[in-house]
Amino acid sequence: MKQRGWELRRARGRWMCSVVAVLLWSVATAQLRYSISEEVNEGTVVGNVAKDLGLDKNTLRERKYRIVSSNADPLFHVNQNDGILYVSRKIDREEVCAQISTCLINLKTVLENPLEVHYVGVEVLDINDHSPSFLEQEKTLEISESVLLGARIPLKASRDPDGGHFSVQQYKLSPNDHFRLEVKDKGEDGKIPILIVQKSLDREAAESHSLVLTALDGGKPPKTGEMNILVKVLDVNDNTPVFSQDVYSVMLNENVPVETIVIQVNATDVDEGPNGDVVYSFSNSVSHRLLKLFDINPSTGEITVKGLINFEDKDKYEIEIQASDKGLAPLSTQKSVIIKIVDVNDNAPEIEVTSFSSSIPEDSRPGTTVALISVNDLDSGLNGKVICSIVENVPFILTPSLQDKMYSLVTKSPLDREKLSHYELTITATDAGQPPLSSEKTISVVVSDVNDNSPQFSLSPYTFYVTESNNPGTSVFSVKAFDADENENAHISYHILRDGSKDNKLTSFLNINSENGDIMALKSFDFETLKTFKFHVVASDSGTPSLSSNVTVNVFILDQNDNAPVILYPVSSNGSAEGVEEIPRNVNAGHLVTKVRAYDADIGYNGWLLFSLQEVTDHSLFGLDRYTGQIRTLRSFTETDEAEHKLLILVKDNGNVSLSAIATVIVKVVEPKEAFAASDVKSSSNADEDNNVTFYLMITVGSVSALFLVSIIVLISMQCSKSTDYTSKYLPEPNYDGTLCHSIQYRSGDKRYMLVGPRMSIGSTIAPGSHANTLMLPDRRGASGEVRNVAFYQSKNPHPKYTFAKITKSHTFSKQLDIKLLYKHEGNGEVSCF
Repeated sequence: MKQRGWELRRARGRWMCSVVAVLLWSVATAQLRYSISEEVNEGTVVGNVAKDLGLDKNTLRERKYRIVSSNADPLFHVNQNDGILYVSRKIDREEVCAQISTCLINLKTVLENPLEVHYVGVEVLDINDHSPSFLEQEKTLEISESVLLGARIPLKASRDPDGGHFSVQQYKLSPNDHFRLEVKDKGEDGKIPILIVQKSLDREAAESHSLVLTALDGGKPPKTGEMNILVKVLDVNDNTPVFSQDVYSVMLNENVPVETIVIQVNATDVDEGPNGDVVYSFSNSVSHRLLKLFDINPSTGEITVKGLINFEDKDKYEIEIQASDKGLAPLSTQKSVIIKIVDVNDNAPEIEVTSFSSSIPEDSRPGTTVALISVNDLDSGLNGKVICSIVENVPFILTPSLQDKMYSLVTKSPLDREKLSHYELTITATDAGQPPLSSEKTISVVVSDVNDNSPQFSLSPYTFYVTESNNPGTSVFSVKAFDADENENAHISYHILRDGSKDNKLTSFLNINSENGDIMALKSFDFETLKTFKFHVVASDSGTPSLSSNVTVNVFILDQNDNAPVILYPVSSNGSAEGVEEIPRNVNAGHLVTKVRAYDADIGYNGWLLFSLQEVTDHSLFGLDRYTGQIRTLRSFTETDEAEHKLLILVKDNGNVSLSAIATVIVKVVEPKEAFAASDVKSSSNADEDNNVTFYLMITVGSVSALFLVSIIVLISMQCSKSTDYTSKYLPEPNYDGTLCHSIQYRSGDKRYMLVGPRMSIGSTIAPGSHANTLMLPDRRGASGEVRNVAFYQSKNPHPKYTFAKITKSHTFSKQLDIKLLYKHEGNGEVSCF
């Protein structure tokens, strides 16, 4: 009992497995299947695909639900609003499916984002809309009177375009005594009517017989077609031809040339004369389609190719050959020739892009689907097996889909539009035939931009040199940034970073054009109050989210000659540059009367002062040192010289446009006793005045020197970070006549600058026998701390009039100085420096 129950459970399991297998096969064939009759009107509803697939109406519209078809005039269409499948035009089943028993039209439907493919099958049901018809309305048969009973005479079958049950189902022969009808089912070629002799013929009794053959289809009521048959009775020819083989079978390659011999049949007839001559032909049962493909030689029996043989249309043909004699009442026999078509790799694979996204963002992850590719090959076996591939040096790959001969084109690595923004992808499909055939299809994929690049400045940091006293509101310099992205992601706007810190206070006097980066100064810069400053400029793109970068801008203010010399001494009580000096009449030549002191807030040439006598009472009596401003007597006073002399001293700087100031000195010549008394009173007041002037002068010079050194240090540190070429070279000026001084020159890019420092005393001469390399300075050591010994050296490329000097030792400074001096031979052993 238990064994019987176990057998029942095993049988039930096998039944369930069979049901599951059938269901899986149905799903693989088509997810949905509908049926509809042919010749229905346009717009007829086939089925609600959306409802059957479980899709709502919003999904249909948003995901663009549609039928994918390469046919320009499709049979069906789906409404994206309600998901109902409609008939697009009238369907003629005989036109669409010809003689196929089950007319199933497979539709491929697609949903996007994400991509889904659903298969829908629509079966077109046949209706009885055609009547059977014969190719010939009248048929004449010649039959010998000696024909044996049971002789079979095949007739041409009736044609009915309808298929299945509505095709020709039976034949009827009009009532008669001599013939009956038999029907032979030939499968695809339909039912063949055969006329069978059932009673001996007597030509003398009846020379002919008129028959009516009627073909009926399976409709209710059935449709009919008729053919009139006239049977003529001939005299005796009682032997039929006999074929040499019982079965004829041959293999034939597809696509063979026309007139290729397929096979040769052979039949013999034992009769003599015309009754024994055999003529070959195709039987009346051979279809019209076969007559277009093959031909037979009536005399030799050779079957040749007449049309194009295509394995994909049909892989086997069965042709009925008839051999007839030439008797007055020809006798014939039939034999079937089976021709098997051998497949040749003559069809290249076909590539179809069923769904395609022409643009893909550059930040797409690997594995993003770009397109769905379907391939098909009409050949069979290995000739129809297709391998799809794509070039390897692209960030895309083809992956097989669950559906047969379907591939997905997906990204295999990250994309970068800035490196490559457009891809021309060539997809190659190759079959496994020998030789293999292949086809290609090129699709264009555009990589769309994502804001993944921040703006980059052309320089970092920027260094600009601006001349003081610039015009407010004008552009002084500009910055430039670029962005590797495109469109809005590459549109750059500029602004100055204003964070309120101490270093950015000056940014309130700057404005920047947000479109082109031009920076304008809203005020005029003054070198004497500001030597250098820096600020930050931010460049932002217009992407979402916006990306930005900043750069440091270093600004150096260059000096201009915008400060006139200021007379420090003499200065009167009312502030004018006037003073009175009293000297004894008995002083000798070279006596120091006074020294005019002046100051210029500019530096370099702009701050280098020269003194000259503009007006003097007696030119032979007083002389002015043009470099130091010292006024000395040129000779001793005489009794005839006046007691009061007025001197106008012009103090001017060495700027391109020289600025000047005038000091007035009145020299009173007094007797020696009066001079000594006055000097005692004046000495104390002059000492206090000199101390005050010296103190203010030291503060001023110290401040300017400190600012100057800070500027030099900052500039040198910045230029050292670059490939700046610092060099100490002279700038020759043939017409220049300056005082001995030290200079520092530097070069930044294509600009060259020279800074000139505090002056040294003049009056030095070249020592005899020193070969013009030793400068002798007068012994004037005192509170000023001036140097004495200077040793000169020649530069590598000496100028005829210019050379370099180096102070090697100072008697008043504790450390060795290293100051380069540039001097000029004036002749007579005199030198000047600039």
